[in-house]
Amino acid sequence: MKQRTWPSRSDAFRFKSLPLPIFTPPKPHHSFAPPSISHCSPSLSKSSSSSSSSSSSSSHDFSTLPFDILIKISASFTLPNLQAASLVCRSWRDALRPLREAMLFLRWGKRFKHGRGGVRPNLDKALDSFLKGAALGSTLAMVDAGLLYWELGYKEKAIALYYRAAELGDPSAQCNLGISYLQVEPPKPKDAMKWLTQASVAGHVRAQYQLALCLHQGRGVDQNLQEAAKWYLKAATGGYVRAMYNVALCYSVGEGLSQNHRQSRKWMKRAADRGHSKAQFEHGLGLFSEGEMMKAVVYLELATRSGETPAAHVKNVILQQLSAPSRDRVMHLADNWRPLPSFH
Repeated sequence: MKQRTWPSRSDAFRFKSLPLPIFTPPKPHHSFAPPSISHCSPSLSKSSSSSSSSSSSSSHDFSTLPFDILIKISASFTLPNLQAASLVCRSWRDALRPLREAMLFLRWGKRFKHGRGGVRPNLDKALDSFLKGAALGSTLAMVDAGLLYWELGYKEKAIALYYRAAELGDPSAQCNLGISYLQVEPPKPKDAMKWLTQASVAGHVRAQYQLALCLHQGRGVDQNLQEAAKWYLKAATGGYVRAMYNVALCYSVGEGLSQNHRQSRKWMKRAADRGHSKAQFEHGLGLFSEGEMMKAVVYLELATRSGETPAAHVKNVILQQLSAPSRDRVMHLADNWRPLPSFH
């Protein structure tokens, strides 16, 4: 797994963007009129009856809300959100029925895409299910349809679906849309920054990391190392492993953050413990310099297995200094190592 996310000293703009997917959205297979529903509570009808005759009770009737307004409110709801909202009253239950149906299409789409739930993988059926869920207004389905379109090479269609979901406020769609704009030809860095910023403010850690990269390299915006480090740190605190590695580098060289070797070692270890191969290599080197030979070998072995070739040389040098039982012990630890949970 290649994880080089930091510019080399010879090329300050060699960053690796996340491979993300992403149309004027396809016309829905079905059109849906606003559901017919009753008042949400007696208080609403009471207030409406007290108003003038020209403003009838329909002004407070949930059923009169256009479907596009309902979608703006609830398009990004997950199934638990929808189930909870549907329990509020009958009008909410009826109004949200299309989105509950969308969750079924979304679930079947994932089954067909990944071959789960007793079905064989079938990308055509997966895409059809996602698009039906998208037509019912679910931004989650829009994002999954966009991901599949991107993987199949239909980037314009993917971007349009991301755009539709992003305008409805879905942070994942905003993140994917921003990264898509960085990857298309020609790139649209300013548009990318707009959507990445919105998703980052909403707390989307992947967007925060990508926003930090753009700020670090001055892509779509003036270079700002302090602001880049701030977003790296937010993403790292949120569990994004690549951001942890970059935070460690920021602290190590004093770029955007005050130089602090203790903080650098802390974040480097956090990234290493979550499977970042370069962090494992560098943390192993740090342990070696501190005389922690056995711990160093474990991290260097993990880095070697992930493709960090230089780690193998240092590891072999240390192994020659260890007894046979110690060598067996560190290999056993490496064999049984499991990464801590994180976002990649």
